[in-house]
Amino acid sequence: MLYREAGQFKTTYADDQALLPIAQDRIGLLLILIVAFVAMPMFASEFFLSSIMIPFLVFSLAAIGLNILMGFAGQLSLGTGAFMGVGAYSCYKMTTIFPDLNILIVLLLSGLFSAAIGVVFGLPSLRIKGLYLAITTLAAQFFLEWCFIRIEWLYNYNDSGAIEVPQRMLFGLAITGPHATPITRYLVILSVVAVMTLVAANVLRGRIGRSWMMIRDMDIAAELMGIRPLFSKLSAFAFSSYYCGVAGALMVFFWLGSAEVESFDINHSFLILFMVIIGGMGSLTGCFMGAAFIWVLPVILRAIPTAFELDILAATMEHISSIVIGVLIIFFLIVEPHGLARLWRVGKEKLRTWPFPYAN
Repeated sequence: MLYREAGQFKTTYADDQALLPIAQDRIGLLLILIVAFVAMPMFASEFFLSSIMIPFLVFSLAAIGLNILMGFAGQLSLGTGAFMGVGAYSCYKMTTIFPDLNILIVLLLSGLFSAAIGVVFGLPSLRIKGLYLAITTLAAQFFLEWCFIRIEWLYNYNDSGAIEVPQRMLFGLAITGPHATPITRYLVILSVVAVMTLVAANVLRGRIGRSWMMIRDMDIAAELMGIRPLFSKLSAFAFSSYYCGVAGALMVFFWLGSAEVESFDINHSFLILFMVIIGGMGSLTGCFMGAAFIWVLPVILRAIPTAFELDILAATMEHISSIVIGVLIIFFLIVEPHGLARLWRVGKEKLRTWPFPYAN
């Protein structure tokens, strides 16, 4: 009754192969978009948008990029933070070289530089795999961090060594810089993330996405069936790095306002890796769930003492939050190793057979 496909007849193959063939999925997604685009800007505070929603969307997009490479293509990577840095520094340089170019165009073009770097460091995947490939991407992380520090041209020879976001206008509104309001920045990021998530979902359902999954499941059999490992693996690295690069540019230009090399260190690579693992590899929905779990939940835990007027030191609450998150991560990995997305799929399957959830 609550979540049944029965009675939802399809008369064409296009309808049957639609992105959301079930009416309940379409209604649920529509409600989520209404809340995100309408309710959040109207009722959420500027602190909530700046501290929770904007970084949540940025990390969700970065998690999608890493999940495309790990969950769908089966290629391990520990260099996500560095690829985000390539996108951020590329966006910064293009805003200084082309000051009159639309900032959204610059934002999308910055991902191309990250994609090119991703292809270069993805070449070893043609010969090695697994842990050895992860070590190669880890080397890319350290090498790119060194470049961000030592190549002064990347940050325009600033004495601080940081990249500072200039103010840019769109339709008469400041969308970057100190005068950009949190609502404006949130809506821009939300629009970019929504469009790029839709693009990723359609690519994964197409020929390229299926070739990635064939390489992931058994690369030798895929090659015997006509799939080219060279194109499939390198395109996965390029597509993944593009998303990470755009996420890095969004992080600096629409969230932080300025950044140093520490914003793209190995800790951020592991943070996004945890989001993918907790959310569920091979699931776009899991990327948002993992980002919410890793980023939003600690913020809520740290806000509890203030809400209940408890006299707890900020440092103590930080340690308690880390302990709680660590315990929950272990719990979820034991209960459901396939992530939160798997729990969501199980819940939908039970709704489809309700009130007989254990019926075959």
